Amino acid sequence: MIIKSFPWKLLPLVAVLGLAGCSLQPDYKRPAMPVDTRYRLSGAPGNVADMSWQNFFTDSTLQQLIQLSLENNRDLRVAALDVEEARNRVTVNRAALMPTVDATASQTSEHLPANLYSTRSTGAVTEHELSAGLGVTSWELDFFGRLRSLKDEAQETYLSTAATEQATRISLIAEVASAWLTLCSDNDLLHLAQQTVLSQQDSYRLTKMSYDGGVSSDQDLAEAEMTLRSAQADVASYTRQVRQDVDALRLLAGTDLPASLLSHATLNSHWQFPPTPAGLPSDLLTRRPDIIAAEHTLKAANANIGAARAAFFPSISLTAFGGSSSSSLDRLLDGGTGAWSFVPSISLPIFDGGANTANLNIANIEKRIDIANYEKVIQTAFKEVNDQLAGEDTWGAQLQAVDQEAAASQRDYHYAQLRYQQGVDSYLSVLVAQRSWYSAQQSLIAARLGQLNQKITLYKVLGGGWQTGGSSHSSSGP
Repeated sequence: MIIKSFPWKLLPLVAVLGLAGCSLQPDYKRPAMPVDTRYRLSGAPGNVADMSWQNFFTDSTLQQLIQLSLENNRDLRVAALDVEEARNRVTVNRAALMPTVDATASQTSEHLPANLYSTRSTGAVTEHELSAGLGVTSWELDFFGRLRSLKDEAQETYLSTAATEQATRISLIAEVASAWLTLCSDNDLLHLAQQTVLSQQDSYRLTKMSYDGGVSSDQDLAEAEMTLRSAQADVASYTRQVRQDVDALRLLAGTDLPASLLSHATLNSHWQFPPTPAGLPSDLLTRRPDIIAAEHTLKAANANIGAARAAFFPSISLTAFGGSSSSSLDRLLDGGTGAWSFVPSISLPIFDGGANTANLNIANIEKRIDIANYEKVIQTAFKEVNDQLAGEDTWGAQLQAVDQEAAASQRDYHYAQLRYQQGVDSYLSVLVAQRSWYSAQQSLIAARLGQLNQKITLYKVLGGGWQTGGSSHSSSGP
């Protein structure tokens, strides 16, 4: 039985006073963006930043790889667990604002001997005391906002961690796409090298026959063998690289890959990404998860200043108990056995050796550091976007030029063969033209890879992964 005389009605009022205390946090103001107002871009209409990854990466094999990675990648799994940990820390700090009520029950037994006191006329005595009730232990009333500041700091840290998880997700999607294209490129280079080996073997065989017949020189035979051995070395190199590419994809996916993976690994497929938007505003960068994370970290530092300021003020705590006490269990709940205690306490810092001042200085310095980091993240993001936008026109022009060069090299190789067959030139000219054509084919594959990677990187640096009509990054607390 909890007695009626204990002032339980005062506890809701005390709770309201504790929760409605003042806050010593500085007013938060977002720092001005330290970049231009718009990106440097001349491009076609479109919107990459408001597009889900499924609509941006439309290749079915690549979609399968990305989905496997999102489900099994260990880095992403750790990032998700970090978010769960941060969410629970918010709950812990929020709980500190409320009283902790415990149900208690105890029994005390004491035996006194007959000769304990010389004036005592009674014999030995055994006493029992039983008590039960509810208690509030060391509840700090947050008059100056210290606990609320710590709660806000934990909340902002949670939001920062959640944004970091989203940044990890976007980076993973881009890494998987880039790794897949690298595998496609190396697989194409391997096939090109294998075809070149077959062609060079025929050329070497013909040159050897001509040499044995006294028509070709030692130099012709050496040139033919050099070209063959170079292509054979490329086959070994690209074979090794393809295997390493598969291993890299397996690590990103975090699981086994489809058995038919290599059969679809080629850049000769119809690769096409959505067009890049023209005239992007720079404030689009505030939607990037890494910038969102940096700002929440800055807000956490701002809240930490409030907690450091509150440490200079008194700390007020309450300890209370209400219940029933009796000498026997069967009378514990009878009337007249009620007991209660109410112990308010106040602690005022007088001398701390400068610890509170130093902690406040540290909190202010950490905020200044976080402001500089926030601005640096924005500047870095703006540079990354502009770097990728610079490739919009240049990569197209470069790919067109390399494609034309490859076509010209193929014609040159064809004409060199005709001239050799007509006895105009030596076979050395054929070998030189063949090596030039082979090199041009390699450059063409590399240019295709570069252009596609530029699109993927642009998707990443624009903070890809949002659904149309709003950001997929949650800003709500747990």
